[in-house]
Amino acid sequence: MDLVFNIVLILHFIGLAGIIGGWLATIKAPHVTKAILHGAILQVVTGLLLVGLREMQDGDLNHVKIGIKLLVAIVILVVAVVGVRKEARAQGSTATLAHVAGALGIVNVAIAVLV
Repeated sequence: MDLVFNIVLILHFIGLAGIIGGWLATIKAPHVTKAILHGAILQVVTGLLLVGLREMQDGDLNHVKIGIKLLVAIVILVVAVVGVRKEARAQGSTATLAHVAGALGIVNVAIAVLV
């Protein structure tokens, strides 16, 4: 079970890299990329899997922290979906959304580490 948990955790980190890396890769001309969208999807799915796996192991979880992180991840996902759709219609029109997604990705890391 530890191997499965660690693989899902690695995928969770890859999703995080997609969000923050996608934002940083376009920082000079920011726009929402599909990397941000795919990273956000991966973060939500693997985050839920991680909680489920930890619950199956009778792990002691901080449910308030997990709830806040889930809320932030869903906001990032919504921003990414809206941004990708808007970017498809008008190139370069999603700078604010890209900054929001990147900043919230960093906020989620801070919550994970500091709380």
